Amino acid sequence: MDTLDSATEPKPLLTVREQLNFLLTNRLPRRWLTLFMGWFSRIESPALTRLSIAVWQLFAEDLRLQDATTQSFRSLQACFTRQLKPGLRPLDNSPEVVTSPCDAIIGACGPIEGNRLFQAKGFPYTLEDLIPDAALARRYRNGRFVTLRLKSSMYHRFHAPVDCRVRQVNYISGDTWNVNPIALKKVEKLFCKNERAVLELEFDHPEASLTLVPVAAILVASMKFHCLPEPLDLKYRGPNRIPCDAHFHKGDEMGYFQHGSTIIVFASEHYQLSPGITSGQPINMGQVLLTGHQLNS
Repeated sequence: MDTLDSATEPKPLLTVREQLNFLLTNRLPRRWLTLFMGWFSRIESPALTRLSIAVWQLFAEDLRLQDATTQSFRSLQACFTRQLKPGLRPLDNSPEVVTSPCDAIIGACGPIEGNRLFQAKGFPYTLEDLIPDAALARRYRNGRFVTLRLKSSMYHRFHAPVDCRVRQVNYISGDTWNVNPIALKKVEKLFCKNERAVLELEFDHPEASLTLVPVAAILVASMKFHCLPEPLDLKYRGPNRIPCDAHFHKGDEMGYFQHGSTIIVFASEHYQLSPGITSGQPINMGQVLLTGHQLNS
């Protein structure tokens, strides 16, 4: 896991292949490419969708459509936001456990020293850079964080990690940088530049705190929360702080990305990362992410 010692390490050099990947995915007009992809993915044509998926599978060998409730999709968006067959994501219901809200590859994770954490070694940012609510950010000083990267081939829906209540979604409009490891090694404070939302999870414990920060990216920039009537994307022009009142049991679906992206989980200092939570490891929704106090909604 990453700690403050990373600040003294030299920033990693990128290989020629990584440099090319970065140029192709980030130096294009990101906003217009993202808007185009949003339009294209909504075209309802089974034939076009089958062709698009076939091309996609050439670059994503780990795309597992056999896990979905259906393998027939009318649009590419329907494929991106597919649901899984029941029982494929067993849920740890232990009351002291915080489960992973999504399928992901674990990125930077570990303790937050003061208000400082990392997107990659040598690339720090602060809680206040990412979370505009200063009072909320202060709750996570010296706490824990886990970065969860949803690859484009993965299941894109996210779920409640505990029994909780959400009263507000704080939406921050921004850029659409790619959030893959190559970009994280090159663009400082990348998560703090991108479109994102802040969801404080309320539950009945006076000391413990949990917050999810879904971060959009190139080809995504669209997040759908079931507690809100409309998706949040580059075309959204409403208020940043959007009130709602939604109750979730652990494992309930909270929403989905239109494509792969990232969720950063913040926990107060009363929690510990579960053994085995290290950068580069895969994790499924419902598996143990953090352990701490017994939680009640």
